[in-house]
This record gives sequence, structure tokens and C-alpha cells, in this order.
Amino acid sequence: MSTSVPEAGEEYTYERTFTVAEVREFGELSGDQQAIHTEPNEDGELVVQGLLTASLPTKIGGDLSYLARRMELEFVRPVYTGDRITCTLRNESVNEGDDRYEIESSVVCTNGDGKIVLEGEIAGLIWKE
Repeated sequence: MSTSVPEAGEEYTYERTFTVAEVREFGELSGDQQAIHTEPNEDGELVVQGLLTASLPTKIGGDLSYLARRMELEFVRPVYTGDRITCTLRNESVNEGDDRYEIESSVVCTNGDGKIVLEGEIAGLIWKE
């Protein structure tokens, strides 16, 4: 359970660099074994699976005890192993109910060059304690 009251305008950030080993492991787990995820390019990089990239906002959600009910994500450009990805989740609106906070959030993930790789909207809730 979350220990603080969520507020509109709050932002949370998480950064991560995916490794070749993580992409291979996620490919085995998910079954997504496309060549772009298994055969390195000329720079020795793999393309990170979209849903592995989408684990960045879910990490933030887990830290907040935010239960997503709807996620609408756009995968704007590829993410490569070794590239530092910064994910920012922003509470756009928070509506308090008797036992929960209903939240609408935006999410943007950028690569080391500052280019958007993933963006979207998330709706969910945080239960009151």
C-alpha cells in the first residue's frame, strides 16, 4: 500500500539501461525471439522488446502501489541495449474516492539522445490504507 496521498502534477522518474542478457532472457520468457532481439547489429546491440521497455513505467507503478487498469502506449522508436532510458510518469489527475484514488497519468520514456522512445497514458488506482 502507498504511504502518501497522490496529487495531480507529481512526477516520478526511473532510469535503466537494458543489457543483451536481459533482452535474451525476456525473449525466452515472452517467446519474442525475432532476429532483432537475438542477432546483434554491427554495433553489437540488440533491439529491446517493446514490452520490456514498457516495464519502466510499471516499475514506477509498483513503487507507488499503483494498480494499472488501462495502459495505452505508443512505441515511438527502437530502444537498444546499452542505451540509458529515462522514464517519467506524471499524475495528470487524481480523484479521491471512499477507499481509493483514481489516477490518470502520462508517461514518457526518452533515450540518451533525449528522443522519445515510448509515450502514453495510464489509468488506475491506489488503494487507501
